[in-house]
Amino acid sequence: MWHVVIRPCTRFLPLALIAAAMQTSGCATDSYAAKGAAQGAATGALASAVGSMATALIFGGNVAEAGARGAVYGGTTGAVVGGMSGAAADRRVAEREQAERDKKAAEFRDEIGTDAFNGFVALAECKHDVAVANGREARKSRNRDHSLAGLWIEILAQVDRGDTNAASELFPELVSSDKQIKTVSDAELRTETALGEVKEIRAEYDLPEECPS
Repeated sequence: MWHVVIRPCTRFLPLALIAAAMQTSGCATDSYAAKGAAQGAATGALASAVGSMATALIFGGNVAEAGARGAVYGGTTGAVVGGMSGAAADRRVAEREQAERDKKAAEFRDEIGTDAFNGFVALAECKHDVAVANGREARKSRNRDHSLAGLWIEILAQVDRGDTNAASELFPELVSSDKQIKTVSDAELRTETALGEVKEIRAEYDLPEECPS
């Protein structure tokens, strides 16, 4: 039986607030930060939030809290600091903060593997075919964690696009592969929890919570 997950209210810093911070900071509208910080924040926050959530899913932990921490790291630091910086330091601050976001994303990528990481990001962007393809590629890895991450991304992508039968066929493998999952019911519940968090992340970063058909 599939479970309905009631997700908490907004926990992330919306991009509208970031934009407002830049507008009221006194920096010129044609500055480096004004043009690039919001876009960098959206990309960095999405990758950081999804990557953090994914590692909690694979290695254990609170999926929702991990996603929130990743989003705060990726979204607030670069955008707000970059947006408020003065003209001369503007580019240097933005570049430094972007480098920090890239470093954090790289750490998540190393933990779950490039294929799975790309799959989780694709899932957040509603690119289900890409997510499934990356998941299947990751499942071929000899690294157990990377392979498990691939299995998870394939299950999440299938459920998210409405193919629960395809996902259900993978649950027995998940039960045998993931030490945290003891039964199919456990798999269903954790899938819904993780997918709910993905939708929360989408909504906060100007992506559709429910993917278009």
